[in-house]
Amino acid sequence: MVEKAAAPLRADAERSVRAILEAAERVLAVDPGASMEQIAVAAGVARTTIHRRFANRQALIEALATSAARQLAQAVDDGRPDTAPPLVAMHRITANVLQVKGAWTFALSQGDDPDSEAAALQLDIARRCVAVLARAQADGLIDEKADLDWVRRVYYALIGESLHGGDDSDTDPDTLAARIIDTLLHGAGPRA
Repeated sequence: MVEKAAAPLRADAERSVRAILEAAERVLAVDPGASMEQIAVAAGVARTTIHRRFANRQALIEALATSAARQLAQAVDDGRPDTAPPLVAMHRITANVLQVKGAWTFALSQGDDPDSEAAALQLDIARRCVAVLARAQADGLIDEKADLDWVRRVYYALIGESLHGGDDSDTDPDTLAARIIDTLLHGAGPRA
């Protein structure tokens, strides 16, 4: 049996879905147990509008996670991971990812069903991250013996700490990206 592709949404329906997802992120980031009614009020739509687009609360959360993961994948694409010099790509990707992760904290914190589109996107992002790190390694920016999956995990931790570490003094994505990349490549040891 061949599945029929979902028809694209009309522009007004697409705006409505986007408003619902943005409102859901705002509301659920503050109160993860918020009701569909609270999300509808925040989105400025009727509760029936939400139910027309999303069968239930879980479907809304899954759509939210998928939308955020797509934006994260686009943030990586916008950093030109395959063509920009590795250091430039790392900086651009990091600044872009910080902006997306800062805006979609609830959605990106959801444990994805391993078979979901969001989980597949996250796996692809991790693969692409390792590819950029391999390019940086080939350029001598990362030690030739470094375990690149470990480096990726440290990089992710630095991004997470930058977003949730409690230091609100510097929130400029470019400044934070420079700090993250510098720490990743040079650590905290003395400089030559």
